[in-house]
Amino acid sequence: MVATLLGRESLAPNELRRNLVVSGINLAALKYQQFRIGTAILKGLGSCPPCSRMDENLGPGGYAAMLGHGGITAIVIAEGIIQLGDSVQALLNPEDSPSDS
Repeated sequence: MVATLLGRESLAPNELRRNLVVSGINLAALKYQQFRIGTAILKGLGSCPPCSRMDENLGPGGYAAMLGHGGITAIVIAEGIIQLGDSVQALLNPEDSPSDS
């Protein structure tokens, strides 16, 4: 989506200044929820708006293109291994994940 807004065919994940880059999921729906990626359990905290360096990384319009597509911040509830291709799975039941207290 961001690549399309910039008139580019694709973007390299490292250009987006994010620790993890995922597609095909509305990450805003995971705010305040626990979710699994690979064997790691995370908890969404809040939105992660783009920083001013997006224009440096992506070119003119990069910051504006990233608005609404920055994803979320999260904390690690349980360490695990995340590999390329792992899916993001919401953990809707308390028994699906360890407690974060």
